[in-house]
Amino acid sequence: RRDLEFSVVPVRTTPISSIFFGGGTPSLFSATSIATLLHELRRHLHFAPDIEITLEANPGSFEVEKFKDYRQAGVNRLSLGVQSFSDDALKRLGRVHDATQAQHAIRTALTLGFNSINVDLMFGLPQQSITEALADLACAVALSPTHISWYQLTLEPNTYFHQYPPVLPEEDVLCHMQTEGQELLAAAGFVQYEVSAYARAGFKCRHNLNYLSFGDYLGLGAGAHGKLSGSPPFAIQRTRKVKHPRDFIRHAGTARSTVTEDISTPKQRIFEFLLNGLRLNTGIYLEDFAPRTGLPTQLLLQRCQHALSKGLLAQDSGRLYPTELGKRFLNDTLALFLDD
Repeated sequence: RRDLEFSVVPVRTTPISSIFFGGGTPSLFSATSIATLLHELRRHLHFAPDIEITLEANPGSFEVEKFKDYRQAGVNRLSLGVQSFSDDALKRLGRVHDATQAQHAIRTALTLGFNSINVDLMFGLPQQSITEALADLACAVALSPTHISWYQLTLEPNTYFHQYPPVLPEEDVLCHMQTEGQELLAAAGFVQYEVSAYARAGFKCRHNLNYLSFGDYLGLGAGAHGKLSGSPPFAIQRTRKVKHPRDFIRHAGTARSTVTEDISTPKQRIFEFLLNGLRLNTGIYLEDFAPRTGLPTQLLLQRCQHALSKGLLAQDSGRLYPTELGKRFLNDTLALFLDD
């Protein structure tokens, strides 16, 4: 509550279209706690009538037992961290749930009236074959979620896998996995709208679309990130709350709880605008650039000439978007905008 009251001022009159309880395992919170949080948010903010409220959850039996209460508390979208429907793969990943529990979690959520469900799946797992990766996708599709996040395993710093790298599939195998998986999803009615996001018609994640499009969002809680545009016009800031829960609780409601970074130079703003926008299959719409950055659109087009000439970006119908080559080398494409 202290963090909310301290942070809410810049967005108090802005209609809130989505809420996302994420960044770990928020389903460890009781449904009563989630209901209390939503009640406090409603007191301080203006909820859109069709607000999307997502909660991340693991598919273990302990959390599945709480799905009904979460639904009654106001959560209307679940994001389930399944990762794989293979028991062997789950063991190699160190997950505590098994494939049967994952399938049960999805079926239970559907039965309880969650008509918007995301399933998180990974591919390129240790020792995984193309057949096994496609079997995971086929199992997910058969369970009828409305959204699938399907992304390649990466070895993040400060993790067990980074310290002790497992044997991962070769690059050509990964390429075939991705191509055949995308074909399977498309045939099942899942449209890819972002690098790793696939949705049935009408079920794109509104929350993700907002930040991918350089929209504003408020970060609340330990370690939460936010992005706000305020006064004076086009004063854009990234915010980050203190990460350690003990320190966050100590400083919540004060300036010491939040680290801010000004996105002030044209170079920064162009890069930030493109950073996530180019992950979208539609790319970015030129008409959004000036209102969200305070910079002239012509400046963006000038900065994009190199990427356009290399065939990494394309332009038409008032938008810029990555070509197939640009999608394959998206990090390299973005790196062009960090060069002077």
